[in-house]
Amino acid sequence: MKIDIVTLFPEVALAPLSDSIIQRARQAGLVEIGCHQLRDWSEDKHRRVDDTPCGGGQGMLLKPEPLFAAVEALRKPDTRVILMTPQGKPLKQALACELAAASHLLILCGHYEGVDHRVIETLVDDEISIGDYILTNGALAAAVLCDAVIRLLPGALGDERSPLDESFSNPNRLEAPAYTRPIEFRGLTVPDVLISGHHGKIQAWKEEQSLARTRRNRPDLL
Repeated sequence: MKIDIVTLFPEVALAPLSDSIIQRARQAGLVEIGCHQLRDWSEDKHRRVDDTPCGGGQGMLLKPEPLFAAVEALRKPDTRVILMTPQGKPLKQALACELAAASHLLILCGHYEGVDHRVIETLVDDEISIGDYILTNGALAAAVLCDAVIRLLPGALGDERSPLDESFSNPNRLEAPAYTRPIEFRGLTVPDVLISGHHGKIQAWKEEQSLARTRRNRPDLL
């Protein structure tokens, strides 16, 4: 897989992708990540990429010229162009799985009050949001999207079963609580069923706890 990120803050986007599982996936050749400075496509002598909104309004918008130029320079026939924006559809595990099957993702990072809408109308295949809140720029959101997608690539995780047995693998359930050794810690003990060796009872306990946790933390999923 190839991922290209276009942003005003390349270092911010790359920092979370340069360690741990994602870095190992990059070193293993599972994914190639390129991070590009949007200002490199500015036609302005001061490398400006923003301007005030037509019709008035607060803040600044990213201009169309550098974004069009960036996409035209980086896009391939099989590219899926994504804009990170609070106005996008929510990033869910099913969408991450869908994107993990793509061969090339080109991620545009919003900033200021957003982008000129002609970019969305003409260039963008998907508008994606990582949550109902506002960040200072889309570089952090791009890193979150990349992490969610890359960890799903075959070989990225040590145990190939890991993506299949976690929260949101079932879109209507959260993962059950998990425990490790020591069996007793400060008077707190691991549930007996988990050390019983009875796989049927363990699975039933996990399903029961998964449902209870979902009801408590995310009843909207039920």
